[in-house]
This record gives sequence, C-alpha cells and structure tokens, in this order.
Amino acid sequence: MYLSAHFSIQNFSHFVHRLAVVSKCTKRLSSSCVTSCKSTDNLTPVNPGVMHSLAQEIQGFSKNRLKKQCTHVTTVTGRKLLERRADGEEGEEQVEELEEGSGCGFVEDKSLDLQVGVVRPFLLLASQDAAHDIDTLQRYKVSHVLNVAYGVTNLFPDQLVYKTLQILDLPDTDITSYLGECSSFIDQARKQGGVVLVHCNAGVSRSSSIAIGYLMLTEGLSFDDAYSQVKLARPSIHPNPGFYQQLQSYKP
Repeated sequence: MYLSAHFSIQNFSHFVHRLAVVSKCTKRLSSSCVTSCKSTDNLTPVNPGVMHSLAQEIQGFSKNRLKKQCTHVTTVTGRKLLERRADGEEGEEQVEELEEGSGCGFVEDKSLDLQVGVVRPFLLLASQDAAHDIDTLQRYKVSHVLNVAYGVTNLFPDQLVYKTLQILDLPDTDITSYLGECSSFIDQARKQGGVVLVHCNAGVSRSSSIAIGYLMLTEGLSFDDAYSQVKLARPSIHPNPGFYQQLQSYKP
C-alpha cells in the first residue's frame, strides 16, 4: 500500500479505528431490527372462538349470581338509612332507618374563616365567622355591621350598630334593589367616622355583590373595576351567576 505525503500513518490508524466503530454500530442496528421483527412475528392472533365464547358468557350472565349487598346512606339532614333489595332479582327495595340526626350528610368544615378584606378603610368584607368573633371585630375597629345573610343572628347589639337585610343567595334575587339601602347605611357610618363590616354566610356572593354595587353607585366605577378591587381585597369572592349578570348591567 502506498500512502501520500499528506496521509500519515497516524491519520491512517485513526481512519481504520473510526471505520471499525461504524461497522460495529451498523451490525448492532441490524441485529436490533431483526429481533424486533421476530418479536412481532411471534404475536399470537386472537382466536375468534375465544371471543365468541366470552360474548356468550356475558349474555348468559344472571344478576342472581351476584351477592346481595346493603347500602348505607346518609342524607343531607344527617339521617342514616340502610337500603337493601328483597329476595329475587326484581325484589322490592327496603329502606330501614338506623339512626336519626346522628351526623351531617356532607363533610363538615369546622375551621373558622376570620379573613377580613379591606375594600376601603371604612368598608370591610368578611364571612359570618368574622362577624361573630369579637376579637376580629375589635382588631379592625368595626363600629357598624351590615348583615345580608339569611337567618344569621347579630351577636353584639350592645356594642355595635347593626343593619340586617335577609337576602337569599339565589340567581333570581334582585340584588340591585338592595344597593340603595345598603349604601345609605355605609355612608352614614362613614360620616360618623365608623368602620362597616359587610357579611353574609361565607362572605363570597351576597356581601361581595353589595360591596361591588356600593363602589359602582357611590364612586362611579365600572363593574370590572369594582369587581377587581373587591376581589383584590378578598380573593375568595364569587357572586352567583344572577348577581354577576345584574351587576354587569347595573346603571346607577
């Protein structure tokens, strides 16, 4: 073999080594492809007879072969019931009351929501938990309470000025019809240097709608601006769809 002046023995050795590596990789790749093809060839086709037998077994299955079971039910009022079906596939369902008033039919959240949203220095937004906690009320220097919940009592009538409007949290309730009366109460407290806490049950729908409407009515804010400011003060607010639509269309 003759080597040119520009092709040294070292370069030739390097070239042979690279060629060997490429050859080895090519063999591995070829072997992998063959193995893959063989694996695919070894797949066993489904026997049509087996599928037919399975279909027959499903069609011939009877409910009578199932074990009879009882169902324990807890209603939203806390009633505990035992439901079972009498003998026979189409037997009459029997319901037996186990205990009465022994619990709740839902997961009870016993944690208190004492978070208070400061919409304005004189206007606060919270749940009934905060409205019933004297330490929270004193911490925020609350002097007036606007209660727009249904069936929630006012606990401190000797220490605070209350106004109660029992508003139902239903989409078809006209929330805008309450804005004038609520705004007058808030403005009166403001002129006296007081601080008003507006609350409903959860501080989510009714009270937030009143706060949004108040800003629209007294400060001329658009719905979007008023909503954003109230949500910034209390992020958990969520007026029900009816209230939301009414406030969007509200023209003070």
